[in-house]
Amino acid sequence: MKILVIEDEADLRNLICETLKKDKFVVESAEDYNSALEKINDYDYDCVVLDIMLPGGSGLDILSYIRDEKKQVSVLIVSAKDSVDDKVKGLDLGADDYLAKPFHLSELSARIKSILRRREGNTQMSLSFGNVEMWPDAHRLTVKGEDVELNKKEFSLLYYFLSNPERVVNKLTLIESVWGDNIDQADNFDFIYSQIKNVKKKLKNAGADIDIKAVYGFGYKLIEL
Repeated sequence: MKILVIEDEADLRNLICETLKKDKFVVESAEDYNSALEKINDYDYDCVVLDIMLPGGSGLDILSYIRDEKKQVSVLIVSAKDSVDDKVKGLDLGADDYLAKPFHLSELSARIKSILRRREGNTQMSLSFGNVEMWPDAHRLTVKGEDVELNKKEFSLLYYFLSNPERVVNKLTLIESVWGDNIDQADNFDFIYSQIKNVKKKLKNAGADIDIKAVYGFGYKLIEL
């Protein structure tokens, strides 16, 4: 699961990010209105943690943009503005929850997990392509109904491809989507290649009728055989 934290206070932003990383989320962050919009346009997220007061604009305008564009992402507003009007406006615009500052980081994490559970429960969330099916929340993958074991990064890679089947994915976009802002962990394309190679091998050995194909000069594409 991938989270975007939009918060201008550097210390709080870093604390939130570190807490969510410990909970095994992939986390990215933005510190102002413009950088937040850029990331929302460029990447897909499962949940956005959104402050209202931002340099350059309002978090509520970002929320309106997310809903107007019909992006399938949950939004948790966190803000020191604890007035009833702000809370009501945020929820009316489509926020999934509202948490007033100051808050305990454990409560923030619990709220996010609750939002994601509700989202998955409402959609009976699973991803399928060919004879492969994945349940992200349960960290479960099956091929022809049989369980296949993947490590955390392999699972995250295949999750991204299953979320974007038949779409050519740029190598850099893939790295950023799986590793978030910690791109130094994958500072060369050989590393991502080895991870993809492992996923391809496990899919083939399990009898999957899908494959990750290289697109010369650009990236990769998940296809059905």
